Amino acid sequence: MTTTRAIPRPSLASYFSAMRQRTDMWQTVKTLGMEWLEAKQATKILTEGLQDNLDELERLEGYFCYPGVKIVRRLRSFYESGDKDGFSLLASFVVRMLISHAYRVYLQEDEFSTWPEAEEGDSKLPQPTLMLDERPYFEVLVVDDLPESDIEVLRQLLRGFRMPDDEFVYDLVVVPSFEDALIAALLNHHVQSVVIRYGFPIESKNRLAFLDRTLSLYDMSRKEDSEIGVQLGHAIHNLRPNLDLFLVTDAPVEALAGKTKRRFNRIFYRQEDYRELHQSILKSIGTRYHTPFFTALKSYSTRPTGVFHALPISRGKSVTKSHWIREMEDFFGAAMFMAETSATTAGLDSLLQPVGSIREAQIAAARAFGAKLTFFVTNGTSTANKIVLQAISGPGDIVLAARDCHQSHHYGMVLTGAHPLYMNPYPVTNYSFYGGVPISEIKRNLLVLKGAGQLHRAKVLLLTNCTFDGIVYNPERVMEEILAIHPDMIFVWDEAWFAFAFFTPITRHRTAMASARTLSDRFHSDEYKQKYAKWKTTFDADPDPNKWMGRLYPAPDTKIRVYATQSTHKTLTSFRQGSMIHIFDEEFERQVEESFHQAYLTHTSTSANYPILASLDLGRRQVELEGYELVQHAIELGMTLRERIRCHKLIAKYFDVLTPAELIPEAYRKSGFDSYREERTNWKLMDKAWLNDEFCLDPTRLTLSIGRSGWEGEAMKTRLIEEYDIQVNKTTRNTALFMTHIGTTRGAVAHLIEVLAQLTQELNEVNDNQNPHRAAVHQKKVAQLTQNPPELPHFSDFHSKFKSEDDKGLIIGNMRDAFFLAALDAHIRYMSLDDVKQEISQGCICVSANFVTPYPPGFPVLVPGQFVSREILEFLLAVDVSEIHGYDPELGLRLFTQEILEQK
Repeated sequence: MTTTRAIPRPSLASYFSAMRQRTDMWQTVKTLGMEWLEAKQATKILTEGLQDNLDELERLEGYFCYPGVKIVRRLRSFYESGDKDGFSLLASFVVRMLISHAYRVYLQEDEFSTWPEAEEGDSKLPQPTLMLDERPYFEVLVVDDLPESDIEVLRQLLRGFRMPDDEFVYDLVVVPSFEDALIAALLNHHVQSVVIRYGFPIESKNRLAFLDRTLSLYDMSRKEDSEIGVQLGHAIHNLRPNLDLFLVTDAPVEALAGKTKRRFNRIFYRQEDYRELHQSILKSIGTRYHTPFFTALKSYSTRPTGVFHALPISRGKSVTKSHWIREMEDFFGAAMFMAETSATTAGLDSLLQPVGSIREAQIAAARAFGAKLTFFVTNGTSTANKIVLQAISGPGDIVLAARDCHQSHHYGMVLTGAHPLYMNPYPVTNYSFYGGVPISEIKRNLLVLKGAGQLHRAKVLLLTNCTFDGIVYNPERVMEEILAIHPDMIFVWDEAWFAFAFFTPITRHRTAMASARTLSDRFHSDEYKQKYAKWKTTFDADPDPNKWMGRLYPAPDTKIRVYATQSTHKTLTSFRQGSMIHIFDEEFERQVEESFHQAYLTHTSTSANYPILASLDLGRRQVELEGYELVQHAIELGMTLRERIRCHKLIAKYFDVLTPAELIPEAYRKSGFDSYREERTNWKLMDKAWLNDEFCLDPTRLTLSIGRSGWEGEAMKTRLIEEYDIQVNKTTRNTALFMTHIGTTRGAVAHLIEVLAQLTQELNEVNDNQNPHRAAVHQKKVAQLTQNPPELPHFSDFHSKFKSEDDKGLIIGNMRDAFFLAALDAHIRYMSLDDVKQEISQGCICVSANFVTPYPPGFPVLVPGQFVSREILEFLLAVDVSEIHGYDPELGLRLFTQEILEQK
């Protein structure tokens, strides 16, 4: 008989509340211990505080090796025996080790599990015995309902297999149930391997407040108890797919065939050799730790090579022999020059046609980021975008793109000859930037193409996820609905700012690669086939033509074709311009492989930068092994920064971090989630929003509203960098965008808060001492920045000269023709904005011969061949910015002449 049981889903909100709770409790225990040490008699409040915190810590520390339950119990024994000195010393030591992370390299003889006993008659408490061990440390989660005595036997057994030349060192965390395993995987970022045994229960005996039983991603259908380990493996993989999983089962191996989905590194039958388990754990960690290209480059750099090839700087020879540029080596370091080589042999490889270490590194990256294929790019995501567009589109193909997509996409379409159909994202008018393109807008454009008989030309849907300002799409839903209208659509997701997202569970759901795999698995399932058949019958019977704007589902045999371009260097570890192309295209080998290879050759230098490639390889290692920890920390710092700004009375007078409610219209937030600010955050709604809402806000991107200060964004940006050494991501007329990432520190957050407080104090002093005339000027500036913002313009259309017969009646054009036609001076004219305004008012036509990009907002408001509309012109006149690419203030706008437009 089949039973269904809902397994609770530990949430992002759970993580933050639990981890902060754990840190706060240890700090509280330390503080209370010091108070107890100094007090003549423990008060009731102190006693209850110690007891409550120790009770909760004993439950929580069961999911960690350090400090772990034993140290909590040791503290309790000090407390119960009245040993103030022992309690205070141990609590302070634990907090110090936690804050410094020293427990990762200083291992006690018994891995910190106990505190040395004082000898009889010795009033001094001995210090613990520490041993320096700089090998990478990790923890292995064992899921088995074992008594404590057996846990210790297992721990000692596996420790006995350690060898001095092992690359890594690990310890065990043993939990007794399915729920406890999920909690440990969520909370303990040191866990790298999971050993799932058999015969354990589902429910945890711990009643932890952060475990939410109302939201479940892990619905478990079990036919028999022997499958519980497999189900747990799937659940942990959904939570942290980079973990190594091992299954110890008492079920016949053949009974598991087809059920594990290749989730497990190895399956052991009952009590097999523990040495093999130990070796398998180390081997699997070694696989993720291995950096094929970095290791090859490092090895090559140690060889005493005589260079009779290009690159005089190789091995630093041209620098060390110089009398004038020796500081170059001092600044960059000798290793940088040793890594500079043009060789492709001796363990190195060719980026253009990799067969060795680069190929292995790219395979490892595909594994880490959930892709079928990954390609390294050493000249940025701008190039990655052009490679992808050239590989999958050609002359006359239609590319549906967001109005505000990155300029590299526009130039990519110029190169390929694809015809852009620019879609309008929803505007965030008050702050002068766009959000995302709603699904309804995408569907509306596709249905227009379908009605015009041109749907077959629609080759690519191109969207930016997340946007510069942190607006995050729901790629799974977008792709599912669009494929129902056009099953042949290829999706390109520009994830330049979202490379980190795969490494934490809630944002992973919104990445291109995770969504592609989810849809692929779904479309191949029998359950989906049944669901689709039922939906299709109802849909076909509905005569309403507007039914296409409702929820849509594609046929089960639909192919998933998804490309993601990522600026690894923007949010993860890589040298500047280090990027990756991730591919999940089920038709790649049959339809794209050769054209992709040619596009890659077109845009990739024959002199690849090896340090960039090595940094991509190392960055991949980092996220596979500690990406979960680092990304969660970056999100936590984003939350902390929001909270500090909101709670600071001085700062809040002039500055505020914008909320999801202010950046995403309510229609796209069905969950009702509206704020990350901690006191007002509805954590359950936040989980619901990330699961289901059409758009979410990336918590690592903080848009600071500065209009009340009277300062424009550019002025704020200049002051922060020149006076306080704070670098801002970007600005608009009344905002400054900050971001937290895996390199952000608490010190940097504290510095920013202090600087904002100083600026606020300065504003108060200036405003308090202004004469009435100056005050009036200031208030006028504030009003300009906070009221009546300029309307963001929609895309107008292409002139008929740049439309094919098939383009007529559609807002589509041949931007390539316009771009190259504008190359001849005889075809263009220049006009000031005022003259253009007058000409338009007289009914004349003005057509742009250039990309015109004001900063802010930072996207082309005009492209070659596009009509200059009254709306666009008014925006250019109103934005009042000093930087407009493609516009010369002395010459004016670059336009096509009337003669060339009329010429056939």
